[in-house]
Amino acid sequence: MAEKRKFYVVWEGRDPGVYDNWEDCLAQVDGFPGAKYKSFKSQQEAVEAFRGTGEEEETLLTRIALKNIENIAAQASQAAGPDIARPSDKGFTATAHTAASTTANKPAPARPDYSLIPEINLSAIAVDGACAGNPGMMEYRCVRVADGEEVFHVGPLAEGTNNVAEYLALVHALALLFKQNDSATPIYTDSVTAVAWVRNRGCRTQLTPTERNKKIFEMLARANLWLRSHSPRNPILRWNTPMWGEIPADFGRK
Repeated sequence: MAEKRKFYVVWEGRDPGVYDNWEDCLAQVDGFPGAKYKSFKSQQEAVEAFRGTGEEEETLLTRIALKNIENIAAQASQAAGPDIARPSDKGFTATAHTAASTTANKPAPARPDYSLIPEINLSAIAVDGACAGNPGMMEYRCVRVADGEEVFHVGPLAEGTNNVAEYLALVHALALLFKQNDSATPIYTDSVTAVAWVRNRGCRTQLTPTERNKKIFEMLARANLWLRSHSPRNPILRWNTPMWGEIPADFGRK
């Protein structure tokens, strides 16, 4: 009988929050003085437990802010995002074009006014990945936190995983900012795995290479090489999903 999935709350650790696997939870508490954490049977129980840790006032204000603006429609971005990160004589970079998967002609969904949440850095960009299946059709994108404008959108690509998408999105953003000589703009991500892979200068996926996902592995090779040959300085920030809702770059398919 398969073991039931658990969710983990870290109240005191390197990066407090809600985690959906033990490995990511352990990375936050192992060797951390006074670490406080606990497992739960459902995501809802874990989120509710995390919200009741002495930050009730901040959480309540955040939830009220999100509720008040949840029906406000954002203007659709007309800008085309940069294409998939491609190899060049200078390594992992990005070129601009109108991606086949762009949604510029579709009405923009309602999005929160993040200016109502003072903890959020409005000058940042945010990245996210999505995958229909594991493996499955994979894509990733980057948006500006302040207005939701799409910076780039790559995919769909066959036989990828969500972790790979999150990793490629983060490296793509780092490479793009590096190319623009911008070392100040922060990058939000909600993926602990992607941050760990970037910190270790390489993807540790267990995805099996096939002819269908050959392009993904070519991208991974370039991303790994770029990280090992560059020293990006942009702050990588953890998006606090339990407090703030889904990351701005989220594909909205949950």
